[in-house]
Amino acid sequence: VGLHNCGFWRPKSLLDTARFTLSFNGRHRKKHQDSRALWKHEAVQKYLETLSKEYQQVSHLLNADSINDFEQRTLRRRCASLSPIAAAFQEIKEAEREIQELEAMCRELDSRDEKQLLEFALEEKETLDKKINMSCRKLFQLLLPKGKYDRSHVILEVTAGRTTGGDICQQFTKEMFEMYQNYADYKHWTFDIVNYVPAEIGGLHHAAAHISGDEVYRHLKYEGGTHRVQRIPETGMSSRMQRIHTGTMSVIVLPQPEEVDVKVDPKDLRIDTFRSKGAGGQHVNKTDSAVRLVHLPTGLAVECQQERSQQINKEIALRTLRAKLYQQIIEKQLSQEQNARKLQLGTRAQSERIRTYNFTQDRVTDHRISYDARNIKEILSGKEALDKLINRLLEFAEIEAVTEYLENLQALEGGGC
Repeated sequence: VGLHNCGFWRPKSLLDTARFTLSFNGRHRKKHQDSRALWKHEAVQKYLETLSKEYQQVSHLLNADSINDFEQRTLRRRCASLSPIAAAFQEIKEAEREIQELEAMCRELDSRDEKQLLEFALEEKETLDKKINMSCRKLFQLLLPKGKYDRSHVILEVTAGRTTGGDICQQFTKEMFEMYQNYADYKHWTFDIVNYVPAEIGGLHHAAAHISGDEVYRHLKYEGGTHRVQRIPETGMSSRMQRIHTGTMSVIVLPQPEEVDVKVDPKDLRIDTFRSKGAGGQHVNKTDSAVRLVHLPTGLAVECQQERSQQINKEIALRTLRAKLYQQIIEKQLSQEQNARKLQLGTRAQSERIRTYNFTQDRVTDHRISYDARNIKEILSGKEALDKLINRLLEFAEIEAVTEYLENLQALEGGGC
């Protein structure tokens, strides 16, 4: 803590609270280390000790009689921000002390009579290890500022690739869209289809959905990019020859804050109506209920054909168009945030191949973090296996961000407040 030159207390920023030499650098830092490995780093320990001491000092100052109301409000805000960090820090320290005691006890338990007690101690150590891993992840999440759009709803779009693959791309696009639909159900989100253009052979050309729920964008923001599939087609000459085909599809994830205040001048819109192409009952191909909106100044076009009512489709399409226009406003900021980090997860780079689904080897590879997952069917089911992969991406992104933050502290060492 520090005193402002005018006499009242002010909290030091996180950049001000740690003036120590860090040993992180590009040559020695292990790429994509986990939370536990980062926690053990000496520089991280010193930094957290600094924050923990500051929390104790702030708590002590809050009990002083000499501070006025303004100072007290400032202290309370700082105390509230440091409290969960200090608590997690002490929780990990305590668990580590318990592990040390267990290990010391285990070294003395080597006789057969004490085998059961030894097994119990090892089980307890495993439980404590899991607790530490979870606490480390929580701690580093607390250190990082919340992403501006992490709690936002999203517009998710999938599009079959136009390169090699043909039918295989369209079939894979359908499987991917269904995967995200199942994942939304697994996470208890709402999944509203706003556009669906099926392919003639049973696949999918293009589809879009509005997904709402808790922290949707945070979980899906790294799904944007090019997804590659490698498989042997089920029919045709290639299937008989066991020839592997390669295809691609792309995913776009647009954050959509609840209040999107983007004004669209009706004069800037061209509105086309046409007959729905997909399954949907008797109204399909009989009424011009589908709507296409084209924003003339930007060339952006959106379609909606899911509802029977042309007016409802128009309202949904207009909401999607506003989201896309809003995306142009925030895209630069998101790009700047992403480019500032060592881990380029390709949120905005749609041409980047981010993941390969190899059916012949039953393997999914995320190229950004060099992570392989087995059992493609489990991944495509959109449940626990996909959630595990997404959470691994999030953890790596968080670790990279924390590591870079600490490296920035090193660069600022010796500077002023």
